[in-house]
Amino acid sequence: MSNDKLAQLSEAGVSIWLDDLSRERLNTGNLADLIRDKHVVGVTTNPTIFANAMSKGEAYDEQTKELAARGADVEATIRELTTTDVRNAADLFRDVYAATNGVDGRVSIEVDPRLAKDSDKTVAEAQDLWKTVDRPNVLIKIPATEEGLPAITKTLAEGISVNVTLIFSVERYKAVIEAYFAGLEQAKANGHDLKGIHSVASFFVSRVDSEIDKRLGAIGTDEAKALRGEAAIANARLAYAAFEELFASDRWKKLAEAGANAQRPLWASTGVKDPEYSDTRYVDQLVVKDTVNTMPEKTLDAAADHADVTGDTVTGKGADAQAVFDKLSAVGIDITDVFLTLENEGVEKFEKSWTELLETVTGQLEKAKD
Repeated sequence: MSNDKLAQLSEAGVSIWLDDLSRERLNTGNLADLIRDKHVVGVTTNPTIFANAMSKGEAYDEQTKELAARGADVEATIRELTTTDVRNAADLFRDVYAATNGVDGRVSIEVDPRLAKDSDKTVAEAQDLWKTVDRPNVLIKIPATEEGLPAITKTLAEGISVNVTLIFSVERYKAVIEAYFAGLEQAKANGHDLKGIHSVASFFVSRVDSEIDKRLGAIGTDEAKALRGEAAIANARLAYAAFEELFASDRWKKLAEAGANAQRPLWASTGVKDPEYSDTRYVDQLVVKDTVNTMPEKTLDAAADHADVTGDTVTGKGADAQAVFDKLSAVGIDITDVFLTLENEGVEKFEKSWTELLETVTGQLEKAKD
């Protein structure tokens, strides 16, 4: 077997995507290098990533000056800056996109997080982003809030490929798959070719451990402490079991016969937040075919250096994973509240990042006018 850890991961059926994008990465050739050298076959973005990118350096100055000269307001400027990055990244991945029949070579861009509780505006924004980027290998990210679920279905029904984000619980994940099936059925009825519609379901990992570990620490018993670091991987493994079950259903088989593509689970939030844990644990322990692992560059570098890829670490572990959650409930963890808290915090974090992005770009526009 190759000593290239990332090659081993790819060979095991895990698509490696980078959880980051910036104008600097594009201009310096860094992203092209990662595609060539680190088996990166896709990119995900979110409001936090763009807020960080635009607050550093001068890579956006020239385009910002042009937009300021045209009288663009801050919202239009953000739209131009972010969609330009996504469009250029999508062009870099065109060969990967072609070689994988559209499965990989994908670049994701998120709808305005302030719309997370408004289905109709989310759909309108998704359609606008799809037209603005104008690349077949873009994925429009829509949060899996209760209001987001009908928006996901309606967006897919228009023939638009979707990355469903901010999924924390298996229960919500099953609802996301239901929304995917319904969207494909409507897309077919609307005359769209299902072969051209793709989707991933972004199931968040590390944040689950962060929240549950904090609560276990507060409980403080030996039984509680023994469960630290168990929840996130167990949760993801249960999600994969749900994926296998629902994508073996008669309903799915009918869609597959019509040319539909399976909606792959995507492991998101895979950067390890607790220094006591191995920095590749959310890579090593979630190796299974038909998945995506989107990593910040720090995790990608760690995985390239010392990931422990030993084959499938997910299939057949559903019973053990359920036992973890039974024990968590037994020691007093309110699982439903954990997932609700994480979803609300996820939306709030992205809204905060969007506010920071607005402030940064407002300052840059004012500077450009001077």
